[in-house]
Amino acid sequence: MPIKSFQGERAQKVKPTPSKLVVSDIMTRQLILFNPTQTIHEVMATFIKHRISGGPVVNNDGDLVGVISEADCMKEISDSRYFNMPILDKSVAHFMTKKVETIAANLSVFDAAALFYKSSRRRYPVMENNLLVGQVSRKDIVIAALNMKSQTWR
Repeated sequence: MPIKSFQGERAQKVKPTPSKLVVSDIMTRQLILFNPTQTIHEVMATFIKHRISGGPVVNNDGDLVGVISEADCMKEISDSRYFNMPILDKSVAHFMTKKVETIAANLSVFDAAALFYKSSRRRYPVMENNLLVGQVSRKDIVIAALNMKSQTWR
């Protein structure tokens, strides 16, 4: 007597077709923010504590006024050795990049990848309606690409 399979009929696999993947889908929303009045020592300690390499600088009203990164800190470290002086308690405003390039929350991930490719930036603040809503990094783009590898790219 033949043995019957107790498995039912297999369901048809439906391949998901991704909608247009945008920056807001992959960005980091919970940011570590810096203030222009913080000391560079506080910033470097925060970088170490949270294992980050930079972040947005906002004023007391929450407006984006700059970006601070490890590269900005390197200048102070280098200058302190050159002038044989300890690192001073200068404020973030002294070191931050004031002319901030931002990226729109509704920009496609592929357009964001092109921006990263053409620049030396490691991260962009993400803006929506003139408000800082997140940050996207090169790593976020790479992770999104890996997650999409089995889907149709648009």
